[in-house]
Amino acid sequence: MTPRVGLLWDEKLVFSRYLEECEVSCDHVTPQLLAAPFFRGRFCALVVPTGFANPAYSRMLPALRASSSRIRKFIGNGGRLLVFGPGIDRADAYDWLPFRVLYTHKKGEGGVECVSSHECASLFAGFDPATIECDGFFPEHDCEVVARNARGAVLLRCSAGSGEAVITTIHEYPSKEFIRQFCSGGSETLL
Repeated sequence: MTPRVGLLWDEKLVFSRYLEECEVSCDHVTPQLLAAPFFRGRFCALVVPTGFANPAYSRMLPALRASSSRIRKFIGNGGRLLVFGPGIDRADAYDWLPFRVLYTHKKGEGGVECVSSHECASLFAGFDPATIECDGFFPEHDCEVVARNARGAVLLRCSAGSGEAVITTIHEYPSKEFIRQFCSGGSETLL
């Protein structure tokens, strides 16, 4: 069975083609669909791309907030969530998650160091850690730090119930190895 991933964004993205190259089936979930009370999708994982909180790029943040209870239930029931940076300096950009994560927007490159042996460290497998771009860092959180740079945490892993979320400010496509592993782990969960 090909794992199904929900890509949460306003319009179709080239990123969906990348996910499909990683051998996962990608469904586009718009903000209107996500916030609709009748929507019920089944996914192994949800992906929220970079820029989700910046109104110049996306209208995802209000939909994520409106759907926070469903997202929390999705993770708690075994779903996996991959979230990138909000693309704007908003400390509250992650307030729709079931754990505390504060964000500071500050672009920078290089010096990413893996500080955990968790399998989600494969997100930047094959990259030169000295040249990885990040769009910010997490000064406060209730999660496990997987990678950091000189400013702070840039890759977090948080668990809730039987699911997990990987939250990152790394401004690169995740490795194909990571996508295959992350999106095929577990079974489809109702959103």
